[in-house]
Amino acid sequence: MSNNQTVSFEHSIPDNLKGLVADWSSDVQTFRVRWSKAMMWIFLVSDTFIFGSFLCAYMAVRLTTIEPWPPTSEVFALHVGGADVPLLLIAIMTFILISSSGTMAMAVTSGYKKERKKTAFLILLTALGGLAFVGMQMFEWSKLIFEEGIRPWGNPFGAAQFGGFFFMITGFHGLHVSIGVVYLCIVAKRVWEGRYDRLNDYQMVEVAGLYWHFVDLVWIFIFAFFYLW
Repeated sequence: MSNNQTVSFEHSIPDNLKGLVADWSSDVQTFRVRWSKAMMWIFLVSDTFIFGSFLCAYMAVRLTTIEPWPPTSEVFALHVGGADVPLLLIAIMTFILISSSGTMAMAVTSGYKKERKKTAFLILLTALGGLAFVGMQMFEWSKLIFEEGIRPWGNPFGAAQFGGFFFMITGFHGLHVSIGVVYLCIVAKRVWEGRYDRLNDYQMVEVAGLYWHFVDLVWIFIFAFFYLW
């Protein structure tokens, strides 16, 4: 592009947009938010629509199906001490995941205080909670499949759609938790090695925290819709 063409292009930009274009082209913080955080928010918003669509479809099928819906208190009961305890495993899973959100919040605070070792420890503790959650979810799935006979296409408790929605929604969420565990381990490794100290920037810990808090929040809705309804 010649100099005359460049000058012509610059004059064609309205005055109120010149600053925006200059900031964008020079790769600075156009919206006073780091790109890493902005991109994470965009991803989480798009993921919200996916989970929202799944749950809305679940509600529509649940409200319109003619067959009786399987009683969740019986389906998800855990046999302990000679008795079936309703939702015991689910309650433990929920407690662990919500607690991991607390340790992640503490990790973000420690990161901004530049407490490197404490931050890395708290992130790893959060990842351990996520790993425990996924392990218990695998146990739950194996119990439902091999002991209760629940399949994506049918089950002995009632409406056939139950299994399909359960495995799809909880599996999709479990995938998010598994990815989050790997993500947190990578961030913890970088924190431990002092990478963010050298950059003098711990914002990536906060970005990882955004993802983890989102995963926890989605589980609350799944817990309410699937296990309590």
